[in-house]
Amino acid sequence: MATAYLGLGSNLGDRRLNLARALELISRRAAVEKVSSVYETEPLGFTEQPKFLNAVCRISTSLSPRELLLMAKEIEAALGREPSFRNAPRPIDVDILFYGDEVVSCPDLRVPHPRLAERAFVLVPLAEIAPDLVHPELGKSVTELLSELGTISGVYKWAGAEEILSRR
Repeated sequence: MATAYLGLGSNLGDRRLNLARALELISRRAAVEKVSSVYETEPLGFTEQPKFLNAVCRISTSLSPRELLLMAKEIEAALGREPSFRNAPRPIDVDILFYGDEVVSCPDLRVPHPRLAERAFVLVPLAEIAPDLVHPELGKSVTELLSELGTISGVYKWAGAEEILSRR
């Protein structure tokens, strides 16, 4: 079994329910061990869209990184995500942040997530549940990566994990 961390985000429809449904679907194929609080965040890139709700979960899984990616894409499709432009609004986004201490570099899959170290909306909830987790390529803990971002803006605690766990 491998420990993996997934980033979840939603900014279309019932954002809270979308996160809850994604966790429910994840739990059918992996053991959801821990879930961060939910954070409301400003969109990046394409800013003319609603704010996101974001969370991070730690799972234990027998799925390979490739199988985990396929599961994430299946969940996104099941919850109504359609192909669009980069940083487009979406009902759900499921990203593989870490898969153990493995480094995977394929055209359609990069683990650890390639932009993780520059995204407060990922690092803040990740630091809540795994502050000492070390990035296998950068050799720095999540806490260190978060502190390197400096002043954090646009990431606000919205609710505790129970807000989405109780809706599964």
